[in-house]
Amino acid sequence: MKKILITGSNGLLGQNIVHQLAQRNDVDFLATSKGENRISSLAKDKYQSLDITDKNAVENIFNQYQPDVVINTAAMTNVDACEDHKEQCWDMNVNAVQYLVEASKKHQVHLIHLSTDFVFDGKNGPYKEDDTPNPLSYYGKSKYKAEQIIQNSGLQNWAIARTIIVYGVVEKMSRSNVVLWAKSALEKGEPINVVDDQFRSPTHASDLAKGCIAIADKKAQGIYHISGKELMSILELVHRVADFYQLDKSIITPIKSATLNQKAHRPPVTGFVLDKAKKDLNYSPMTFEEGLSKTTEELQALK
Repeated sequence: MKKILITGSNGLLGQNIVHQLAQRNDVDFLATSKGENRISSLAKDKYQSLDITDKNAVENIFNQYQPDVVINTAAMTNVDACEDHKEQCWDMNVNAVQYLVEASKKHQVHLIHLSTDFVFDGKNGPYKEDDTPNPLSYYGKSKYKAEQIIQNSGLQNWAIARTIIVYGVVEKMSRSNVVLWAKSALEKGEPINVVDDQFRSPTHASDLAKGCIAIADKKAQGIYHISGKELMSILELVHRVADFYQLDKSIITPIKSATLNQKAHRPPVTGFVLDKAKKDLNYSPMTFEEGLSKTTEELQALK
């Protein structure tokens, strides 16, 4: 039976991977994250606290569990916080990946690592897997550095799954996402400013989880672009959230990115060409409205 170790299992993607693997009886898995387990349905013996920035802790968990596959979803992803806390960002997004790579090499593990559209500068989106990265932010630079570490490590079995704006709902979320933020603000009748000059392909966490598990199942190698199928401006995204939940769009004001004075530069247009994931992994993401419907189900399930 294939043994899968998940890092960052408390996060939005991590919890989705755990839920999907828990439905199967042909794999064994161990969920790990920093701190207490947040998944109420998870058996105690399926979870272990792990700080991946601690090299010894990483080595110990590999020795103890002997995984065949590791899916690394743990990262520092707050783009502006990464500009403010560069050491913490590098430790989590680069040094920790180095430890996972070293342990994966030693134990001949298939390492699946999550990356981001922010490795690109956003001048030529949508992007294919072999397009040249040129990150604009410290977050993007840290994620690109981790990709390079993996690619140059001599690790025999590795895959990098890049994704874009992940949304959805799980238990005890530590971070919100653009869909939940927009829905919450509009439901309260709070006027919001939304950028109209950044274009993304929002990805439901359950689709991304399916993509990551397909990489593990098929022992796929290399870089994969796994995102939603529709490219839209953040403004259109928020308008579509308003339409879906029948909320007032008149309190949404379009603005330009430059007026926000955000610490980190964002790529203007990303989006992915999904052909490789569709062909190799049978990846078939839902539409944005299907994703919103799924999010609604998730919210109701947590009530």
